[in-house]
Amino acid sequence: MISPARRWSLLAVVSSALLLIALDNTVLYTALPTLIEELGASTSQALWIMNAYPVVMAGLLLGAGTLGDRLGHVLMFRIGLVIFGLASLVAAYAPGTGTLISARALLAVGAASMMPATLALIRVTFEDVRERNLAIAVWGSVAVVGAALGPILGGALLEVFWWGSVFLINVPVVVIALIGTFLIAPPDRVDGDQQWDLMSSLLAMAGLVSVVITIKEFASLPPSWTTVAIAAAVAIVSLATFVRRQLRLTYPLLDFTIFRNKAFSAGVLAAALTMFVLGGLQLVTTQRFQLVEGFSPLQSGLLVTAVALGSAPTALLAGGFLHRVGLRLLIAGGLAVTTIGLVLAVLTFDRALPAFVAALVVLGLGLGSVMGVASTAIVGNAPAHRAGMASSVEEVSYEFGNLTAVAFIGSLVALIYTATLSLPAGTPPEAGDSLAATLLYAHGDQELVDHARAAFDHAYTVVLIVIAAVAAIGTVVTRALLREHGAGAPASAHPHH
Repeated sequence: MISPARRWSLLAVVSSALLLIALDNTVLYTALPTLIEELGASTSQALWIMNAYPVVMAGLLLGAGTLGDRLGHVLMFRIGLVIFGLASLVAAYAPGTGTLISARALLAVGAASMMPATLALIRVTFEDVRERNLAIAVWGSVAVVGAALGPILGGALLEVFWWGSVFLINVPVVVIALIGTFLIAPPDRVDGDQQWDLMSSLLAMAGLVSVVITIKEFASLPPSWTTVAIAAAVAIVSLATFVRRQLRLTYPLLDFTIFRNKAFSAGVLAAALTMFVLGGLQLVTTQRFQLVEGFSPLQSGLLVTAVALGSAPTALLAGGFLHRVGLRLLIAGGLAVTTIGLVLAVLTFDRALPAFVAALVVLGLGLGSVMGVASTAIVGNAPAHRAGMASSVEEVSYEFGNLTAVAFIGSLVALIYTATLSLPAGTPPEAGDSLAATLLYAHGDQELVDHARAAFDHAYTVVLIVIAAVAAIGTVVTRALLREHGAGAPASAHPHH
């Protein structure tokens, strides 16, 4: 039996690593305009600086948890920390966009190695069920706090240091966490019978990367139909082969029969939708207020934390009241409140800043309710022997939601902006690629600047309406899936110990 002090110390160590993983998903939102300017990144390169991290991580997560069962979770956690630390150094001093994109992909390899291990180590260390539930609740809230802190930390570092500092901040935390695992981590429990399938993990990643390329290329102006066709074909073949392979394997990375449980499916959908809304909103809002309103990176980062102000209390309350009010009200109701918040944001963003902040808080109230119980809906509705796989599915759902937001929303903003803006004769075409590019080429032409900002605001409005529509559809679908999970209904169909 591990002593209480050692258990909670280990929770602090794994939570610090999880904080870094969550931060790196959102820390570049406020730094992106600076990166584009200083590295001369194109719109496509900027999207891949953002996308390389969630794409590679989502592709590797399913396989990383099973590999941890085979090699040991403490070992996987340490390997992940070392890779993450080295990749942070490479990213911080990257001389160009190609190196930075590669470093972001390597960061994702480290993150994917660590993330399933963080939850697995909590499971094996906390043997008392009530204590373990509290530890997992802390673990979950750290992920939400990390995602919310990312834009502020990115903005604060850019106020004082150069853009590489947003990656360099990871290194001391990695070193402390690594020392911590050698001092307090329990010995590894290894399951030698567990088989690990590298091919399944590679197929999942190939499919996801191809889906993102398809979306991104389809939304560019003009699209390369050859690239769209090739990427779509690779996505279909990879994902179809992945599915067929899982149906044949004794130890599949993903057992598709689990999706027959409607509450499980609703939890997966809700997890993906919350990150789609949060990721898409943070990405375009931090850019809009820096480039149109002239906010500093720190100011725009602080602005989007209004969402976290709303979500933090409702996430904790949702977990506490789940047994009384049921999954349906908290998930479908939370998405309905999120939709209302997004509609209010559309009406207020270019009028009164306090009203827009209030809209973001309302949106956060809804998101917090969903995020507080989506993990319970997923992990609690999987049979005990599939709990590890369920937690991998949970993590992939969140990553895929964020990934789709960056790829789709980032491309959609660029597409609408380029289509709306009319450049004066003699202006180079690349000046219309993005608002940041137009402002660089404007050279004091106030009329062009005003037109460009109006075009971006038009794109921002359309994107917020699209995100609101996605949240509204999610409300209807999750309400239908959770018809039997109203007030008083159990949150899970299986005992989860």
